[in-house]
Amino acid sequence: MEWTVLLLKLSEGMLVSVEIFTLTLLFSLPLGLFVAFGRMAKNPLIRNPIKIYISIMRGTPLMLQLMVVYFGPYYIFGLTTPRGYRFIAVIIGFVLNYAAYFAEIYRGGIESMPVGQYEAAKVLGYNRTQTFIKIILPQVIKRILPPVTNEVITLVKDTSLAFVISVSEMFTAAKAIASAQTSMLPFVVAGIFYYVFNFIVALVMEWMENKFSYFR
Repeated sequence: MEWTVLLLKLSEGMLVSVEIFTLTLLFSLPLGLFVAFGRMAKNPLIRNPIKIYISIMRGTPLMLQLMVVYFGPYYIFGLTTPRGYRFIAVIIGFVLNYAAYFAEIYRGGIESMPVGQYEAAKVLGYNRTQTFIKIILPQVIKRILPPVTNEVITLVKDTSLAFVISVSEMFTAAKAIASAQTSMLPFVVAGIFYYVFNFIVALVMEWMENKFSYFR
């Protein structure tokens, strides 16, 4: 297979991988914050279901979760899913999974903040919302950036799991080409694509860490 054709096919798969990556972060990062608040809630009716959700998401394979999200509506409820649901199922599965991981990262960052900062903010006249947004959150972001970076880099590689419900991202494209051409070259090129993608992500996250370095 010519290089131009190979790169074109893998680039198409790469666009799908980037789309999965972007949409997952777009929805899972804010959802993770809400889940973290639920996890820290004093009301057990809120806290306990959230703990179970996090436990399930972190304790079972993402591949299995994708299959449940995709096949569940039909096998459990007898519902017929619409066209294009495969991609939607991928996004739902990834968002629910990564929100659980981000929630625990957020919780660790929030609970690591000294109680004295809340008390000082109260003395200065800040309410709980103002204290969290203006004082606590910027420091939490700085503290959690390294573990968030690890999860984001893992997400880049996890996009390949979309193949389990036949969403044709880059790994699926590489596998199909390699099988048709009996060659390892598509896997090598795909590996380079993943590495470059992760390298760019790492640079962006490092830039963000430097932007928050004034909190040291």
